[in-house]
Amino acid sequence: MGKGKLAKFADMANFSHVVEEPFPDMANDTFPLRGRWKQDFFKNNNPIVLELGCGRGEYTVGLARLFPEKNFIGVDIKGARMWTGAKQALEENLSNVAFLRTHIEFIDHFFAPNEVAEIWLTFSDPQMKKVTKRLTSTAFLERYRRFLENEGVVHVKTDSNFLFTYTHHVVSHNGFTADLCTDDLYATLANTTDEEMQRILGIQTYYEQQWLDRGLNIKYIKFHLPHSASLSEPDVEIPLDDYRSYNRSKRSSLEMAK
Repeated sequence: MGKGKLAKFADMANFSHVVEEPFPDMANDTFPLRGRWKQDFFKNNNPIVLELGCGRGEYTVGLARLFPEKNFIGVDIKGARMWTGAKQALEENLSNVAFLRTHIEFIDHFFAPNEVAEIWLTFSDPQMKKVTKRLTSTAFLERYRRFLENEGVVHVKTDSNFLFTYTHHVVSHNGFTADLCTDDLYATLANTTDEEMQRILGIQTYYEQQWLDRGLNIKYIKFHLPHSASLSEPDVEIPLDDYRSYNRSKRSSLEMAK
């Protein structure tokens, strides 16, 4: 591990707004902030918004600037990346920002029922080979329902046509209410007079800037996740993206996947 990463991890260990818990006690659900994030951490009763797979935390910090009346928590396992947003929040004295370093598959062990109002998924790995690893799969939606308010909002912002198309099918197949669904976000923003939407969706992450430079459209879908619906996977085949990440081609020779 490089000296730069070691220094960042040392910083993170001393940041009071960063919680590091890679492997929670899942058998007992004894995480001390579970159900008490508002009272014990943020010291207010404001809504909690999560960014899952936050990377450098651009959306977590950007949204916190726009909405001081909400609490924002960026979640990722890669601490060296998260350091950027954590450092920025500290320098800007943003008291409504926290970062949680853990694996996203454990996320329901950190929050109690109805504790979270919204979830952001920004440029998540589309996981084209394995359905259960996709952050908009029914496997993950079931996790989110354990702590998300009834009809809580899920935002998905992505470069991946595969993940966008898959998520759209999941939303439609399960009868969720979608407030907005566009396969060309910036064309949509250019044609709206909604200034708040322009500010929220105009926040750009490091990875988003790469996709835009490459000429890819950014896709976005916003939907509500009900507690009562019975969830099932759509039986559809979707064209695979022809890349995995920036300047990296996909491994598989397959053209379609469910």
